[in-house]
Amino acid sequence: ELKEIVFIIQSQSNSFHSKRAEDLKRAILKQAADLGKELPTVLLIHEMDGHEGAWTILPLMRDFSVTYGRNSSWIFFCEEDTRIQVVKLLETLGRFDGSKEWFLGKALYDEESTIIHHYAFAENPTVFKFPDFAAGWALSIPLVNKLAKKLKSEPLKSDFTIDLKHEIALYIWQKGEGPHLTPVPEFCTDDVNSYKVDHCATTFSNFLPLCGEPVKKEDVFVAVKTCRKFHGDRIPVVKQTWEREAALIEYYSDYADISIPTIDLGVPNTDRGHCGKTFAILERFLNHSSPRTPWLVIVDDDTLISIFRLRKLLSCYDPNEPVFLGERYGYGLGTGGYSYITGGGGMVFSRIAVQKLLASKCRCYSMDAPDDMVLGMCFSGLGIPITHSPLFHQARPMDYPKGYLSHQIPVSFHKHWNIDPVKVYFTWLAPSTEESLNGKKVGYNREDL
Repeated sequence: ELKEIVFIIQSQSNSFHSKRAEDLKRAILKQAADLGKELPTVLLIHEMDGHEGAWTILPLMRDFSVTYGRNSSWIFFCEEDTRIQVVKLLETLGRFDGSKEWFLGKALYDEESTIIHHYAFAENPTVFKFPDFAAGWALSIPLVNKLAKKLKSEPLKSDFTIDLKHEIALYIWQKGEGPHLTPVPEFCTDDVNSYKVDHCATTFSNFLPLCGEPVKKEDVFVAVKTCRKFHGDRIPVVKQTWEREAALIEYYSDYADISIPTIDLGVPNTDRGHCGKTFAILERFLNHSSPRTPWLVIVDDDTLISIFRLRKLLSCYDPNEPVFLGERYGYGLGTGGYSYITGGGGMVFSRIAVQKLLASKCRCYSMDAPDDMVLGMCFSGLGIPITHSPLFHQARPMDYPKGYLSHQIPVSFHKHWNIDPVKVYFTWLAPSTEESLNGKKVGYNREDL
């Protein structure tokens, strides 16, 4: 029965995202009403108060078990851009015995072991499957109850959340004692208009959001963090690739090099975190850039980014809100903790977010503290939410499953390690697939990278 499914939308509190989640909730309830069925429960994760780490889902299992453990059969999770055919979803879940432990989803796997999964299953990374959240995924209530019981006796370790879908699958698997992910072909990430979707219970509608005109080039100020030792190898890559997309760009270093040019912020370079440098960039943006420039992007000198696509994405956000946008990680979310935007993929700030941050007394506890984590702590203390976009990437394209990247138009990747970064840019991020490079037309095949 439909009323035995609890729908959980993996929503966010930013106004753009919460509206999309509300629209999806209405669509699910309308389909249920049109069927003449008793309405299911539809919940938005960002409305579940008391959990800074609600987006990591595992801390909610005990609540789910207590509230729904007796009268429900399935918890079905989806993203705000997942589209659901309720009748087909009912048929699909009906094929599985809800009295047993099931973990269902569209299976992703690593082609090679990767740093973002701590090189798990290094001998054969393809064996471990984890769900593509965009297609939706489901847990049977007996499994939810089992997880809740385990979490009661063994609280989550206070550690990093880096790739939630992989970490949840690992937790459920319990080193072989729990269920593997069961792949469900009806959970799809094809576009809703594709000819392939006739059999699909779910589809995915969003490659790169665009909400009206892209923001103007002059509305995005780009700050590149660098240091003297990388002027010769990393900065030329930026200049060969994405620099031309930025109208306002400055390079911040520990040494003023007129040929680039770089600006010496008077902050010595540190080997580890660059908190001192990042806060100096924030101060400079507030005090030296035009007050009419609403957006600041801070990237590393080995970040590959599409400013062209970022301008489209930013059309969906209100610069009058405090926005802190990028790829979200978590620290210690099982025991309080905080979320943060990981720096390598690029950190995007609305001017008002920078104003609120600098008006507070929150600052680096040391010059070489990890800047992204300190910013996460500060914004968490101010009650300003982190806004996650899966289009920003802390690692290289080959560090992500092909199936995951196939329904994205990415905004950024990070690191030059063991890749040709110029090739990666022109393959994945350039405004069109074929770009003129030194007067030659180049087009690369993603499969080669």
